[in-house]
Amino acid sequence: MESTQAVAEGVDDAAARRREQRGWYWYDWANSVYSTTVLTVFLGPYLTSVAKAAADSDGFVHPLGIPVRAGSFYAYAVSASLLLSVLAMPLAGALADRTGRKKPLLGCCAYTGAAATTGMFFLGGERYLLGGALLVLANVSFVVSMMLYNSFLPQIARPDERDAVSSRGWAFGYAAGALVLVANLVLYGAHDSFGLSTGTAVRICLASAGLWWGAFSVIPLRRLRDRRAAAEEPAAAGAATLGQGWRQLREALRTMRRHPLTLSFLLAYLVYNDGVQTVITQASVYGSEELGLDQTTLIVAVLLVQVLAAAGALLMGRLAGRYGAQRTILGSLVAWVLTIAAGYFLPARAPGWFFGLAVGIGLVLGGSQALSRSLFSHLVPRGKEAEYFSAYEMSDRGVSWLGPLVFGVAYQLTGSYRDAIVSLVAFFVIGFVLLARVPVGRAIAAAGNPVPDRI
Repeated sequence: MESTQAVAEGVDDAAARRREQRGWYWYDWANSVYSTTVLTVFLGPYLTSVAKAAADSDGFVHPLGIPVRAGSFYAYAVSASLLLSVLAMPLAGALADRTGRKKPLLGCCAYTGAAATTGMFFLGGERYLLGGALLVLANVSFVVSMMLYNSFLPQIARPDERDAVSSRGWAFGYAAGALVLVANLVLYGAHDSFGLSTGTAVRICLASAGLWWGAFSVIPLRRLRDRRAAAEEPAAAGAATLGQGWRQLREALRTMRRHPLTLSFLLAYLVYNDGVQTVITQASVYGSEELGLDQTTLIVAVLLVQVLAAAGALLMGRLAGRYGAQRTILGSLVAWVLTIAAGYFLPARAPGWFFGLAVGIGLVLGGSQALSRSLFSHLVPRGKEAEYFSAYEMSDRGVSWLGPLVFGVAYQLTGSYRDAIVSLVAFFVIGFVLLARVPVGRAIAAAGNPVPDRI
């Protein structure tokens, strides 16, 4: 009877875990539309055009009295949002770990970001400062929510499930991005038929991403569940916890010194992911401003990336099962170098070549991100998920301000987006070297976790 009861409890636990996993996938479905529709396709070119409309005769805008070339404003706004994320994530991570209430925090970030994104409907004329402010608010909310979301992974998936679960989450997100981009393409391509101006069509597409984000966030917020904090401290749930956020992060970093191999992985990830995030946020600007491609071409290219990224995430998840996650990520970094280097030589006003670049990016984008997340989950000591994923997210997006900053400065100094894009190759080369030096098996064992058969 005891054996039968144990089996029944095991089945119930497995069913509950699968239910949470399915709910967890839906947050990728909800927020990935913001990443694709807003950051990757529409906001960069549109906010750049708004900034240019507000520029002086020399092509500069003056936020806070600082002269900024209009073509660099979007890159600087992205960089500023990521710097602010560095301040916000330790506070959210501390609050989540000390109270065990990650789900309400996730909901707060999701709906703040969704509201700011929906508000982009009102971005028009010369309101480049409004666009920058909404971008900063939405992006900070997005980054912090992803930190909280990612920290659920080691709690809802066993070690041998994580590569597959993480890859499915990314694939789910890319599928949503592709679906909404099809709708965007129809609306934007036929905006005259709907009686809409080009700007109005873009603003509707931006706002729709916010509405989508808010609507589908309901599902994960219903299915995910909070776990009891390792050491409950109710008094710390208020202002005291917020005041201790940075102290807890410093303590976490001191704790991480006992796991130097985990820190080595984070350093490698920080470098190569900086390149990935910069490509995501600046590719549409490069295509429109340097290559002279129209918005419809950019939408089709990003749609191609979404479809291939969903397939690529699943394919690379299978490759990781055969060759190990570390080797598969290293292979993807080689592909990134070749793809970005090829992008430098793309001829202007040649959509076919740009679509070829999109194929290269799509095949490696989802898999490199999904496997990096699942690999890091093996390096997290039990009970420290939000704390460690706060540091991971700082490497993921919170410290990814350097790439957009370099991109913006390169353009400001040279006036050439080609010079800006080619500088990103260094991020992937250096990241490859650093990752190849990490003994991942030893790192997992040092964190006190079981080492999978193939890693």
